[in-house]
Amino acid sequence: MAKTKHENIQKIALSAMFLAIGLLLPFLTGQIRQIGNMMLPMHLPVLLCGLICGWQYGLEIGLILPILRHFLFGMPQLYPTGIAMSVELATYGLIVGLVYSRSRWQCVISLYRAMLIAMLSGRVIWGIAMVLMLGVGENGFTWVAFTAGAFFNAIPGIIIQLILIPAVMVALNRTGLVPFRQREKEPKAAADG
Repeated sequence: MAKTKHENIQKIALSAMFLAIGLLLPFLTGQIRQIGNMMLPMHLPVLLCGLICGWQYGLEIGLILPILRHFLFGMPQLYPTGIAMSVELATYGLIVGLVYSRSRWQCVISLYRAMLIAMLSGRVIWGIAMVLMLGVGENGFTWVAFTAGAFFNAIPGIIIQLILIPAVMVALNRTGLVPFRQREKEPKAAADG
């Protein structure tokens, strides 16, 4: 019981750290929207939070980060960008944490699998959120806007995520702070005799 309480406190503290990093990291892009859209600075701490603390914490941090950042610093614009980012980042934290934690082996391969599934899921959810808020068509959200915003403009940030997050996780594994785990084998059923 004491171990669980200690682990929960540790996860809350780490989540607060990831939230703080997510609030401050966009200042490296100079608060310039176009650069932020390319570098995706808020995605990094949310993905790491989901991987290290679990899907519940990743979901919560992803959900509140863009909205809190809007109220503290005025960026991102709340509607529609901040709300769409909020559901997108919540999806990242949820999916990356869920897929990674349920992987039979936690290694670099399962890490990449979890990240790719989360990134694709988050971008689809972002597109759905934008369609729900803006509608579809010339005066709303278009397929061109989706592919540009979700993929083409985001290529530098996607590359950074695919390099930096596994590097951080491998470093944490080597130090023993967040070791890769391997599930124990299922016990074989006794043979009928």
